[in-house]
Amino acid sequence: MGMHGGGWWAYISHDEKQDQPKITRDLLWRVWEFATPYRRQVVGLLFTILLISSISLISPLLYRDLIDNAIPNGDLKRLNWLAVGMIAIPIINGIIGVWQRQVNATIGEGVIFDLRRALYAHMQRMSLRFFTQTRTGELMSRLNNDVIGAQNAISNTMVTLISNLVALIATLSIMFTLEWRLTLLGLAILPLFLLPARRVGRLLRNLSRKSMENNAEMNATMNETLNISGALLVKLFGREQREMDRFSEHASEVRNIGVRSAVVGHWFFMLLGVVSAVGSAVVFWVGGHLVLRGEFTIGTVVAFGTYLTQLYGPLMSLTNSQVQFVQNMVSFERVFEVLDIPVEIIETPNAKILSQVRGEIQFKDISFAYAGLGSDEIGLGEIARFTWRGDFEAHLKRGKEKSAGISEGLPEAGESRTQWALQDINFTIQPGELVALVGPSGAGKSTITYMIPRLYDPTHGQILLDGRDIRELTLNSLAENIGMVTQETYLFYDTIGVNLLYARQEASQTELVAAAKAANIHDFIAGLPDGYDTVVGERGYRLSGGERQRMAIARVILRDPRILVLDEATSSLDSLSEELIQTALQKVMQNRSSLVIAHRLSTILAADKILVLDQGRLVQQGSHESLLAQGGLYKTLYETQFKLEQKIAGA
Repeated sequence: MGMHGGGWWAYISHDEKQDQPKITRDLLWRVWEFATPYRRQVVGLLFTILLISSISLISPLLYRDLIDNAIPNGDLKRLNWLAVGMIAIPIINGIIGVWQRQVNATIGEGVIFDLRRALYAHMQRMSLRFFTQTRTGELMSRLNNDVIGAQNAISNTMVTLISNLVALIATLSIMFTLEWRLTLLGLAILPLFLLPARRVGRLLRNLSRKSMENNAEMNATMNETLNISGALLVKLFGREQREMDRFSEHASEVRNIGVRSAVVGHWFFMLLGVVSAVGSAVVFWVGGHLVLRGEFTIGTVVAFGTYLTQLYGPLMSLTNSQVQFVQNMVSFERVFEVLDIPVEIIETPNAKILSQVRGEIQFKDISFAYAGLGSDEIGLGEIARFTWRGDFEAHLKRGKEKSAGISEGLPEAGESRTQWALQDINFTIQPGELVALVGPSGAGKSTITYMIPRLYDPTHGQILLDGRDIRELTLNSLAENIGMVTQETYLFYDTIGVNLLYARQEASQTELVAAAKAANIHDFIAGLPDGYDTVVGERGYRLSGGERQRMAIARVILRDPRILVLDEATSSLDSLSEELIQTALQKVMQNRSSLVIAHRLSTILAADKILVLDQGRLVQQGSHESLLAQGGLYKTLYETQFKLEQKIAGA
C-alpha cells in the first residue's frame, strides 16, 4: 500500500512532530469524577475481573497435570476430573462474564447519560451570542459522536486495560514460579512491544482528532443544507452541485483518515504478531533443550507455553488498549472543551424571584459590545483543542487552518477590535406604557429588545425592572413576566396545540382557545381538518408567515406576561394578515408595558414615547408631535418611510 519499510516509520515520525495533546493527571481525574456515582459498580467490576483472571490461570495447570500425571500413570479417575475441570472453567468464566458485562454496561451507559445531560444542560445555559457563533452540526457531533467515544473509554478500553493488567501480573507470577529463566527470556522482547505502541498511539490519536473534526464539519454541512431554510436557499440559487461538492470534500476527508487509520493499525498488529511469534519460538526452543536435558517435564513446557500465550495476549491487548485509550481521550477532551466554555449569562446565587411586577423598565448608561474580530470570544466551531492549567481553566486555541485565506487586514490572534452595538443608552418605560423603537437598519434596536429578557447582558450600565437590577433576579421569573415575539417565529415539528402550550403547559383547552381567538388565529385553526392537532411541519413552514406570527402572538397571550417585547415585522405580509396581526397586537398590549420595534405608522402614532436610534446611540426620544417639531433623524424617517406608507394606505 505504499507504506513498507522505512516509509511507514517516516509517516509516523512526521505526525509525531505535530502538536500532540497529553493525557494529564487533571484530565484523568476529571474523567474519574464522571465515574464516581458508580463507585459500587466499579468495585463489583473489579471483583469480576479478579475472579475471571484467577480462574483462567487454572487451565494450564490442568494441562500439566494431565500430561505429567494422569496419562503416564493411567489414572482414569484423575483424567475424568481434569476433563470436567476443563469444561467447568469456561462455563464459570462465561457466567461471571455475563455479570461483568451487565455491571460494565451499567457504568458505561450511566456515564454517557451523565455526559449528555451535562453537555445539554451547559448548552442550554449559554447566551444567545454562543449560538450565533456556533454551528448546530458541531453541537450535534459533540453530543453524539464524542460522547459515544468517551463511553468507549469507560466501558470498553478501561475494562480491557484493567483486565489485561491483572491477567499479566498473575500470569507472570506463576511463570516465575515455574521457570524464572524462561520467564525473563519471554520478557526480553517487551521493548519490541512498547516502541511501536508509543509511536502508533501518538499517530492514531492525531488521526482520531482529525476524524472527529472532519465528522463535525460533515455534520454541520448536513445540518445547514438539509433543514427547510437551508434546502430552500440551495434550491433558489441552484447550488445543489456546490453543496454536493462541499459535502463530498468533507466526506472524502473522513474516508481518507479512516483508510489511513486502518492501514496504520494493520501494520501495527502485524508487527506485534511477528514479535509475539518470535518470542514464543525462542522460549519453546530453549524450553525444548531443557526438556531434552531432563531439567523440565513435557507438561511443564506445555503449561509454560500456554501461560506464554496468556502473557502475550494481554500484552498485545494492553498495547492496543493504550492506543485505543489515547484515541478515546480525544472524545473526553472535546466534551470538556464544551463544558469549559464559560457561561455568559449567570444567575447569582441569591437571585430574587420577580413577583407582582408593575412593569417599569429603566436603561441606565447602557453600552454593549459584540465580540471583535480576533478577540478571545469563544465560538465552538473554531476550537482546535485544549490544554489544562493548574486552575482547571481550559486554554482554547483557534484553528489557524480554518481562518486561512480570510485573515488579511484583520487583527492578529489575541488582538480585539471592539464593535459597539450600543453606547450610553438612557431611557425609562413607565408601567403600562407603549414605547416604539425606530431607526435605520443596524441601529441597535434588536439588541435593546434582547437585553430585557437577558438574552444579552450589557457591557456597561444597568437595566432596572421595578427598581431592581435584572441581574439580581432569577432567569425563570424574568421569562415568566416578559413575553417576546421575534421577527422570525419558530415552531417545533409538532401539533399547533403543543406549540401554543409551550408558553404555559398547564393551560386548559378553554384558555388555549381564548388566546387563539385574541390573536385572530382560532378560526383558521378550527378550519383545519385536525384542528389544534394539526402538525405544523419543520419550523412551522406548513403555515404562512402571517399565520406563524399570529401563532407567536397567541403563545405570548397564553403566557400572560406583564411586559411585552415585540418586533412588529408585518411589512412582508399581505394586507389581511397585517390587519389581523395589528388587531391582535392592540389587544395584547393593553395594560402592559410594551417595547415595540415599530415598522408601521399606526404603532408609532399609538406609542406613548418614541425612541430614535442611530448607530447604537439614542439620538432622540419623545412623542410623535414633539419629534417632528425637533426635526433631525425622526423627521427624515417619517418623511421617507412612514409618511409614504400613509399616502399608499390613503390611495
